[in-house]
Amino acid sequence: MSKLQINTTQNVNLDYKIVGIGERIVAFLIDGFILYLYAVLVQLIGRAIGYVFDDSWTQIGLVSLIFLPAMFYSLILHSLFNGQTVGKMLLKIRVVRLDGSPVHWSNLLVRWMLRIVDIWLFFGSVGLLTILFTDKKQRLGDAAAGTVVISTKNTVKISHTILEDVEETYAPKFTNVTLLTDKDVRLIKETYQIAKKSNDYKTLKALRDKVESLLNSNSELYDVQYIDTVLKDYNFYTQKS
Repeated sequence: MSKLQINTTQNVNLDYKIVGIGERIVAFLIDGFILYLYAVLVQLIGRAIGYVFDDSWTQIGLVSLIFLPAMFYSLILHSLFNGQTVGKMLLKIRVVRLDGSPVHWSNLLVRWMLRIVDIWLFFGSVGLLTILFTDKKQRLGDAAAGTVVISTKNTVKISHTILEDVEETYAPKFTNVTLLTDKDVRLIKETYQIAKKSNDYKTLKALRDKVESLLNSNSELYDVQYIDTVLKDYNFYTQKS
């Protein structure tokens, strides 16, 4: 499983799963089917135009004009939906920059232009080979644009919620943690996890001072121990109630 490691402004490393060839092909086929349906619709419209205009050049011009958006389907949808087409939305994958930030229109333009080489000129062989044999699963257009395709599927873990694993024999230390709300605890936990992971001791100290002021406590526990205890105590009381 390939992953993209991204450094946030808080110096927290976030791992995004880079999708492989399978999901990208399925997304491409879904988009291709949508374009096929659009082509059928344009053909029907073209027949209707034939009843209105006798001149064949006028018919061809109007049909070509109606079909023109299909030529820019990938570029338009990626731009409108922040790195996703309909196929990518259904597969829950997205195009992002290498640093994990949203793609810019210039990135998408480069990707779109190089589809000629990646997909159309060589029947997709160039794109397939570069995705298969590059570390970040990039096709030529991705490499040139500085982009990757990542999964947006969320795996919900207990660490992503306010819940904590609390043993039956656990003995709480702060009885007034029930003064906090779920929203308070969620914010405390998110800040705590980010600060702890990035060794941001200044933020940990500020968080600890804030929580102590809310609970009116004066504990001798270290910052990490204190916040961890508050989270467990809150879960102990709220889960038992």
